[in-house]
Amino acid sequence: MSTALTPSTQPTTPDPSVAALLAPRNWKMPVVYGILALVAVLWFGLGAQAGAHTVFRFSKDGDFLRLPDLVVGAKAATLSVGIVLLALAGFSWWSVARRVRTGVWLPIVFGVLFVFGFLAWAGADHGVIATTSLLAGGLTLSVPLIFGAMSGLVGERSGIVNIAIEGQLLAGAFVAAVTASLAGNPYAGLVAAPLGGIIVAVILVFFAVKYWVDQIIIGVVINVLVTGITSFLFSSVLAKDSSHWNTAFELPKLPIPGLAQIPVLGPVLFDQNLLVYLMYVVVIALHILVFRSKWGLRMRAIGEHPKAADTVGIKVNRWRVINTLIAGAFAGLGGAFLTIGSGLAFAKDMSAGQGYIALAAMILGKWNPLGALFAALLFGFVTNLGNALQAIGSPLPSDLLSMLPYIVTIFAVAGFVGRVRAPAAEGQPYAKQ
Repeated sequence: MSTALTPSTQPTTPDPSVAALLAPRNWKMPVVYGILALVAVLWFGLGAQAGAHTVFRFSKDGDFLRLPDLVVGAKAATLSVGIVLLALAGFSWWSVARRVRTGVWLPIVFGVLFVFGFLAWAGADHGVIATTSLLAGGLTLSVPLIFGAMSGLVGERSGIVNIAIEGQLLAGAFVAAVTASLAGNPYAGLVAAPLGGIIVAVILVFFAVKYWVDQIIIGVVINVLVTGITSFLFSSVLAKDSSHWNTAFELPKLPIPGLAQIPVLGPVLFDQNLLVYLMYVVVIALHILVFRSKWGLRMRAIGEHPKAADTVGIKVNRWRVINTLIAGAFAGLGGAFLTIGSGLAFAKDMSAGQGYIALAAMILGKWNPLGALFAALLFGFVTNLGNALQAIGSPLPSDLLSMLPYIVTIFAVAGFVGRVRAPAAEGQPYAKQ
């Protein structure tokens, strides 16, 4: 005897609007906005020297279209910015109380205004703030972080935690520098650099996939191993005959006609070397492939539910190995920027913790290529901001300026970016049943 479902017993789908009303309010970001707005008013605004001025320069010699300098009174500018930030913080409180979604415009506008207020205070009567150079330097410092973040994203989306990005960056930098020196051509180093990251990735997947070694532990061990090997080779080989093994080569800039002449953004985005343009391609391609291709669907499946992926014929461990090697190639390219991309010879420990910051950028970007891109750009910009303020003699202590990128990293991984969820099966070995 069959029974029909009455309207009261039929399964229902929760109304998204009702679910949003029932969800607990998250006051984290309004609190952060409020604190930063008070800092802008009480520290930057009231602390700015009366009569001091800050000069922002948007053009440089040789630009097709020169923009005039922006000269602002430090006290008036910082107080005005602080008042606007207080208003935005109040709007954030109101939106959370009313459960109104604000979108991404609020953190972007708030961040830009806060940085402007900070620069108006820190640069008052301390020289000219070259905006184009500040942005271009931020992009330059972001390139290794972006490649490293893309490497971590591909690995963790596939279920492999890649703590070894630090070692992959260092290996890529070493291979690129040595190959460019032996061949006498930086492009040879660019071609060889991914091999350095791939070699490190082979060690990672060998222990993580075949022998089920804890991926966090093996990643840390690999970083120490690569640091030791490259330091030994640097001292015993490269330093003894640097003209043959470790000559500084630099990839030439390839300005894009027309686009490179756009004021401010042109020199920043379109007057770069080939490695930076490759970074653009990698980020765009990954954003499309991860979410709109069969390869991306398989990658997300083996990172979220490998058993279900196996039941539909996906070779889980095979794809984990392949994707981890691809991720290693990306990190190797990031390492190449530390040497041939920046015109530097190889040096001991030159990755300087950037692999770990790249992991933080990936987490801040919520395992999304575009999100990781903007997070890495934030870290790069903050690093260059500290360098620029030291150069113009800012009143901030130099040690504090050097700590800025790491402070931002700590806040990012501490959860001030909101709730994030890693792929469900990351770090979990898989054995076919």
